[in-house]
Amino acid sequence: MNKIPFNSPFLTGKEIEYIQDAHQNGQLAGDGKYTELSSSLISKLLGSGDTYLTHSCTAALEMIAILLDLRQGDEVIMPSFTFVSTANAFVLRGITPVFVDVDPITFNIDPSKIEDAISSKTKAIMAVHYAGISCDMDELISIAKKYNLKVVEDSAQALLSKYKGQSLGTIGELSAFSFHETKNVISGEGGALVINESTFLERAEIIREKGTNRTKFFRGEVDKYTWVDIGSSFLPGEIISAFLYSQLIEARSITDKRISHWNKYHKYLKSLELEGKIRRQIVPDFCEHNAHMFFIILNSLDERTQLMSYLKSQGIQAVFHYVPLHSSPAGIKYAKSIGSFDNTHTASTCLLRLPLGCNVDVERIVDAINKFFMS
Repeated sequence: MNKIPFNSPFLTGKEIEYIQDAHQNGQLAGDGKYTELSSSLISKLLGSGDTYLTHSCTAALEMIAILLDLRQGDEVIMPSFTFVSTANAFVLRGITPVFVDVDPITFNIDPSKIEDAISSKTKAIMAVHYAGISCDMDELISIAKKYNLKVVEDSAQALLSKYKGQSLGTIGELSAFSFHETKNVISGEGGALVINESTFLERAEIIREKGTNRTKFFRGEVDKYTWVDIGSSFLPGEIISAFLYSQLIEARSITDKRISHWNKYHKYLKSLELEGKIRRQIVPDFCEHNAHMFFIILNSLDERTQLMSYLKSQGIQAVFHYVPLHSSPAGIKYAKSIGSFDNTHTASTCLLRLPLGCNVDVERIVDAINKFFMS
């Protein structure tokens, strides 16, 4: 029996060609030909924004935490149901994450929970677009304007997703994308910072280059470069950027293939939802998603555990997702939690992610799920 892994990285066939070209160009450090090509193509795909490639989405989030120029003790509101980097990037700067619950439909941050979490120390709201499905950005921006807060986007899973026709990652002042091998478009490890407010551009360039004005030096704008701000080494090498470029060229094709399989899941699992056995993933009308994942919601943790075990016995790897940050040891130590977390609990105990990619046997997976519920 052939096994179906949860994630099978897709290759376009051009990766090695571009990597060889990068090698022959004689520049393997960052900010070469392929860094520029990939950065420009990301901005083009998004339709706006200035892009800085980073070696990971975590790095892009850490840059955001620096660029917001927050002070120790300041607070950023975010969902508890997210990857640790969303919070850790701010904790590293002495900033306090404030966790709130997610909504029961998309498992994105619940706008109705935000105002209760706002204090005199609150400076920003983090919109995490879970599964490539948009947060309700109009609501978040409305709250932010009311309290003079920044809105930033964790768009790690959201390349080519949209909110009311606008690309995710171009709505908040700053956003971060991931090209980890579990994402739709990949470079193994990799990320990007997208800047939608021009006042951040010059400082972002400096922070990304270890806090120096090195990039200005190479443009001939200064006669030597020196240390001018805090920063770190956030650049990816040219090999990573060359790999990424081959993927970005095919980004829309990759997304279309994934959406085709997502639609099959949604169609074939409808009967189980009508029978009350599962709940299918829901995409709000305001969102155009990128099929980053397909998940189902089981009726209990025990049922999810049993289904995962059964699928594993059939050679199919299905997985759960985040352990809520508000209840984690570091979350308790470094963050604050406001309100109840009923929907976060549901997501963490009942959500099951099914294999999804450009080449996945949806029929076999759905058949196995049906057999589980018939037994």
